[in-house]
Amino acid sequence: MLDIKNLCVSYGAIDAVRNISLHVDDGEIVSLIGANGAGKTTTLHTITGLIPAKSGSVMFNGHDLLNERNHKIVTYGMAHIPEGRHVFTRMTVQENLEMGAFSLKDDAKMSDDLDMVFGLFPRLKERRRQLAGTLSGGEQQMVAMGRALMSHPNTILMDEPSMGLSPKLVKEIFAIIRKLHDEGITVLLVEQNAKMALSIADRAYVLETGVITMEGDAKELLHDEKVRKAYLGA
Repeated sequence: MLDIKNLCVSYGAIDAVRNISLHVDDGEIVSLIGANGAGKTTTLHTITGLIPAKSGSVMFNGHDLLNERNHKIVTYGMAHIPEGRHVFTRMTVQENLEMGAFSLKDDAKMSDDLDMVFGLFPRLKERRRQLAGTLSGGEQQMVAMGRALMSHPNTILMDEPSMGLSPKLVKEIFAIIRKLHDEGITVLLVEQNAKMALSIADRAYVLETGVITMEGDAKELLHDEKVRKAYLGA
């Protein structure tokens, strides 16, 4: 489904991602873990066209994403939930969600899609007329996830969904990720909470200073001594 080969990304003279290759198969949850500055967010931004690649290839369901304009990528069934939520703070919850459906141009289905999101996030239904900028961090994360779902994606890229959330909300968000996966959505998850990321994933990659240093079954990496010492505080 998503196949990245020999991807290199630079910021001027700084090589942020260096010759990485990874793949995400249909129906998987794949985690990309690593410390701050490892290149995780840069990788997601390059996949969705927010940052240009220096070299390499990114293929998604037969589409060469490096040669596509980023607003077109969402029409192929890929949604990106960015680090820091990036909700439209001066728009209501419902208006934010409706923005997620801009590419569908099907007003007749909008009500059904909103009901689907409100079913996943009942709190958002209670706050549908509230300005998104007045919500808590956890509620804004729900808006960002709901907005992505409004585009009917088959694949979602999630960037640090647990950032700044209480342990209770982290569990809630990860339970929803599991539910989305059970409903057939493929997930590429970037997450600093390595324990949660590895516990939910099928496979995982470890990114260090722009290079993939380890990859494999997520549960095996969860118990790998090097990973435990570096990322799990063991």
